Amino acid sequence: MPDTPALKITDLRFRYPAPREGEAFELSMPSLSLAQGEQMLLAARSGGGKSTLLNLICGLMDPDSGSIEIAGQNIHALRGPARDRFRGRSIGMVFQTFNLLTGFSAAENVMAAMMFSAIPASEHRGRALELLASLGIANPHEEAENLSVGQQQRVAVARAVACDPVIVLADEPTASLDPENAANAVDLLEKACQARNASLLCVSHDPTIASRFTRRESLAIAGAAL
Repeated sequence: MPDTPALKITDLRFRYPAPREGEAFELSMPSLSLAQGEQMLLAARSGGGKSTLLNLICGLMDPDSGSIEIAGQNIHALRGPARDRFRGRSIGMVFQTFNLLTGFSAAENVMAAMMFSAIPASEHRGRALELLASLGIANPHEEAENLSVGQQQRVAVARAVACDPVIVLADEPTASLDPENAANAVDLLEKACQARNASLLCVSHDPTIASRFTRRESLAIAGAAL
């Protein structure tokens, strides 16, 4: 449904057990919504819960209470392989250290993202090569660790959008980049998501990229109590 938000968070609460008194960490978010195709920067201080929030959104961690819906589906209502399949088909991820598979080519890294998708296996390689070419990777058969930082970023973006996800989550995507590569990376990520009508939620404490987003919120303003 076109009017169904790509992401809808309601009454989310999560708490890490405290190893010592006074050291508990709690994330509380009453409400957050992201429309289909919308792009947003969610800013927070380092260590302020950004990665925890993304892990909750993509179902790698379970909240203590509340709900997280991706295109109307409560991801935490799914269990085991069903949740893995839904994540693989609906959510793309860009990590601050890229997390590319060493010893695997650029194309193989993108193909790995399609393993849980509904895309026929016979189409994986052709789709990966076409996507990498569209993002300026001329050597898709080169092992990922031999690529430049800028090229690795492009492979990471290609992997994130390979399955035409509902939403792409970007965790500090400019953290390991110099200012010029950081600007290029954000531009690349935004355009790749726009081309596939995927929503983009970028979490970062990098103030230099704020001007690239028309919607900007802080984790506290968005409703998170830390």
